[in-house]
Amino acid sequence: MSDPAVDPEEVKHVADLARVDLADDEIERFTEQFADILDAFEALDDVPETEREAELSNVMRPDETRESLSQEEALQNASDTEEGQFKGPKVS
Repeated sequence: MSDPAVDPEEVKHVADLARVDLADDEIERFTEQFADILDAFEALDDVPETEREAELSNVMRPDETRESLSQEEALQNASDTEEGQFKGPKVS
């Protein structure tokens, strides 16, 4: 690997954006790991492009209306409901 693709300052910047505190040894390790990841992506440039089929067709079946549960039936086993809807725990 010649000129490093990622420098420690960039790793610190990304860590700050992610609000992650990294020790100096972690910054050094992540710098090397990020460089390895970028090298792996560069290797994809060597993969030849393939021809793709020009005519693509939808293999999904059309939607069909059919009988389903009533609202009352759908909610009968729910642990908690509110105004005719499922109620889940709060997510902070």
